[in-house]
Amino acid sequence: MHPQLEPFAREAFALVPAGTELLDAHTHLGNDEDGSSLHVEGLLRQLDEAGVARCCVFPLHDPERHPAYRVPNDRVLEWAAASEGRLVPFCRLDPAEGAIAEAERCLARGARGIKLHPRAQAFVFGKDETDAILALGAEAGVPVLVHAGRGMAPIADALSRAALRHPDLVLILAHGGIADQGVFTSILAEHPGVLYDSSVFSPLDLLELLARVPVERVVFGSDPPYGRPILALYTATRVAATSGLGEDEVRALLGGTAAMALEGRRPAPANGVARPRTITMWGSLARIYAYCAMAMGAIRVGARAAAREQVDLAIAACRDPDPAQAAGALERARPALEAASAGLGSENGPAPLRLVYAVMVLAATEPAEARD
Repeated sequence: MHPQLEPFAREAFALVPAGTELLDAHTHLGNDEDGSSLHVEGLLRQLDEAGVARCCVFPLHDPERHPAYRVPNDRVLEWAAASEGRLVPFCRLDPAEGAIAEAERCLARGARGIKLHPRAQAFVFGKDETDAILALGAEAGVPVLVHAGRGMAPIADALSRAALRHPDLVLILAHGGIADQGVFTSILAEHPGVLYDSSVFSPLDLLELLARVPVERVVFGSDPPYGRPILALYTATRVAATSGLGEDEVRALLGGTAAMALEGRRPAPANGVARPRTITMWGSLARIYAYCAMAMGAIRVGARAAAREQVDLAIAACRDPDPAQAAGALERARPALEAASAGLGSENGPAPLRLVYAVMVLAATEPAEARD
């Protein structure tokens, strides 16, 4: 962990209620065609860093996935069997390649859930074996997690109609359902088994989700190797604090609801949304958030010089002498931003995206009172 991330980690740990078992609903293992990879030792280090007791795990978009994801599914099942319960295996399916037979084979070998990725496998709901897969998940009492993040065509209408045909299904919409969050949360409001994981790309995604669905419908997720559990924990706990969640609600979000789903139990009854639709931010922190968001976009496309310009503007915004403008948050943000700027100035070092993201979370979730 970068030294300048440690204060954010300490704050996250302080916001976790006593007696919480952290359960990450969204992690990967193996290799991906995009060049990413993560293997057991690395994942366990990330879990330990964040104090995560267990995680749901499934294969990446593995080059050896044909036929039917059999090889990467078997690897995940073997890694999970050797993990003493820390890794909870899900099988990944391709609806175009014998998905039902592969799901039944993996469930018989100990898989506890199903993963579908309509972007990577280029399928749409309502065709191929997709409805049969959802039916199998409902019949077997295992959750079905569906990628619903970036890079997607609109999927909410077809997937929501399919989910509504299976009221006993536990459906986890990954990445807060941001591919179609407003449509999902509207159409599926009355489905008792629809959950959303918190592996989002912006804290605003999670703030808005908790204004659209009850906290009983949100589970903790981090998306390694693309995300990091400690940053996902910081996001979830800061958003929970900003939203005024009680300790029992935070325990449910961080692990309790996901544990129920893995045990084949229905999620707890929903009690209403946690926060209003409006978001109030200090002006200086709103500026910092915007600069950091632009910097993250530049980092992702390798434009380090452009990213550094934005980070330096965020640092300048921290030099605000007005004590009304969340001075404590500005003081906490500045060292991380300065470290990020220094990292972006080095051609050989890794781009400090995580530092920039942590400051984005801080900026979006620092309590602020509306002022005339």
